Amino acid sequence: MKRKAESNTSKSVDLDKSHWSAGLLKSMKDPECIVKEDDKIIVIKDKYPKAQFHYLVLPKEDISSIWQVKRNHQDLLMHMHNIARDLVEKQTDHEFIIGYHAMPSMQRLHLHVISTDFNSPCLKTKYHWNSFTTPFFLHSSDVSRQLHEEGEIKKVSPERCKEYLNTQLKCHKCTLQPKNMPALKRHILTHIDKQKQ
Repeated sequence: MKRKAESNTSKSVDLDKSHWSAGLLKSMKDPECIVKEDDKIIVIKDKYPKAQFHYLVLPKEDISSIWQVKRNHQDLLMHMHNIARDLVEKQTDHEFIIGYHAMPSMQRLHLHVISTDFNSPCLKTKYHWNSFTTPFFLHSSDVSRQLHEEGEIKKVSPERCKEYLNTQLKCHKCTLQPKNMPALKRHILTHIDKQKQ
């Protein structure tokens, strides 16, 4: 019985490495994806961008998610934030948000650096939208401040995360509450057009 249990455990570890949620670990090794790299971090382009510009800043240290970050990672989080700010400053024609998802779906801590045009064929669902436009999106500066002041990051409950993801659709630029994603995506284009004028 004991042997069987051990073999099942090793199988699940192998599955974890080949699971779709391990995709970022593969992208970190793909020169096509890498935008920037130093001794602490790697910046990659998101393979399924939810906006015109969508980057991920990942640590080389094996930290599985934001919830495994400890007080001693404070310098690393600040470094990741500063790298993100550098990326943003190079794109002067676009607004960006920088932050973490409260319930990450992918393995390895990753910081989203995303333009707020949200103009992408990969932005398809209400969950995609709400993951960036509700408190489900934890702003990097707030996370860093909380870690500095309190020594930990307060976890968002799974119930609260679901609440945020199920929030009624609402434009991030005005008060419009469209009935579905196609209507929201058409509406977003009007804001992009106004910005160009």
